[in-house]
Amino acid sequence: MTIKKGNTVTLDYEGKFENGEVFDSSKHGDHSHPLIFEAGAGEVIAGFDQAVIGMEKGQEKEFSIEAKDAYGEYNPELLKKIPKSSLPKGKEPEKGMALMMRDPASGMTHPIMIAHVDKDEVTLDFNHPLAGKKLIFKIKILDIA
Repeated sequence: MTIKKGNTVTLDYEGKFENGEVFDSSKHGDHSHPLIFEAGAGEVIAGFDQAVIGMEKGQEKEFSIEAKDAYGEYNPELLKKIPKSSLPKGKEPEKGMALMMRDPASGMTHPIMIAHVDKDEVTLDFNHPLAGKKLIFKIKILDIA
């Protein structure tokens, strides 16, 4: 069976950057947590969705996805300065620290990175952590339904 739009796909994957650093994997030690999604339904990033179409059970493939087809280009307009006093109390903010923020429209929470810390304010980076990055995936199709 060949994967086409509407099929439920189960696969193992490893995602890495161009420098070879692995940023995500379905395998963790001796355990595997396969990715399951509907092909062509937009449940995964566009480039990933397109790459599985036409593959068959047991087939392996390595492919790269340009930033525009993954999490988008890095947008400097998504850097926002806010007063330090508006952050949750407790831990002192540091560059690189992630804050979980709730999107009022969807109700979902997203990690927001602290890009810079000044005396009275912090700069938050609302870009996705993988924005602007070319992603390389190695996948193996485990099942097609």
